[in-house]
Amino acid sequence: MAASISLHSIGSAQLAARARVATSESRLVRWTLMFVAFLFLVFFLFMPLAIVFTSALSKGLSTYFAAFREPDALSAIRLTLLAAGIAVPLNLIFGIAASWAIAKFDFLGKSLLVTLIDLPFSVSPVVSGLIYVLLFGLQGLLGPWLAAHDIKIIFAVPGIVLATIFVTFPFVARELIPLIQAQGIEEEEAALTLGASGWQTFWRVTLPNIKWGLLYGVILCNARAMGEFGAVSVVSGHIRGRTNTMPLHIEILYNEYQFQAAFAVASLLALLALVTLIAKSAVEWKAEQENSQPHGRDLTPDHQGFLL
Repeated sequence: MAASISLHSIGSAQLAARARVATSESRLVRWTLMFVAFLFLVFFLFMPLAIVFTSALSKGLSTYFAAFREPDALSAIRLTLLAAGIAVPLNLIFGIAASWAIAKFDFLGKSLLVTLIDLPFSVSPVVSGLIYVLLFGLQGLLGPWLAAHDIKIIFAVPGIVLATIFVTFPFVARELIPLIQAQGIEEEEAALTLGASGWQTFWRVTLPNIKWGLLYGVILCNARAMGEFGAVSVVSGHIRGRTNTMPLHIEILYNEYQFQAAFAVASLLALLALVTLIAKSAVEWKAEQENSQPHGRDLTPDHQGFLL
């Protein structure tokens, strides 16, 4: 018996040693890979960001801030925030509903719904914008009816909002679907058994379990909404002061050789991207910290019948 245990220990040690050899590389290989990765970051991330901010500040802070006081720039900033402010909450609601349905229930058309959620990832944003033009444009399918009722969607704010919603709606759902599937239904079933209603189960059991994934999806959705160019460019009409978002305003300034103003507005988008990256990293760190600690949820009802 002792001999068999000894042989088993020796075999395990040999397997562990082989695994270490198979997964370890020489110092030269490791340093080469690190150098290549760092080189890519320098040329494709740090240098472009440095160029954006140095060009934006090339004529001083007064000129830099003057670019944001222009009426067209202020209008573009307001429209960008408006489109994101409408698209993100709607996609939040859709993402929760779709992920809940896909992860918790089996129904006819479930595979089709999953495929449709991924549609904006596989279709060019320009094509999606063109679809809205063919649907709501003056010569489109619904164009004559909209014109008869004096409703403008294309080359107006509603078209920009619709295009933004389309290109951003997968983000929240795609973050939540695997998360909810991995958590199973045991806690929800326990809560319902203890007398909780559907809303109480959602707010006190489901939502706390998915809060970091939900926040992560919202951050990505908001970043894409503010930086979207292709679909919005097709449906906006590039009307100064009315239908230009920040990316479109940057393009116009650059084409008119107003480079400093273009880089100034671009630096604002870059700052938003950096803030998004920091928030994303913070959410990931917080989720890892929370997942690394054993925790349980008290599912006993309190004196009012709510779950503790």
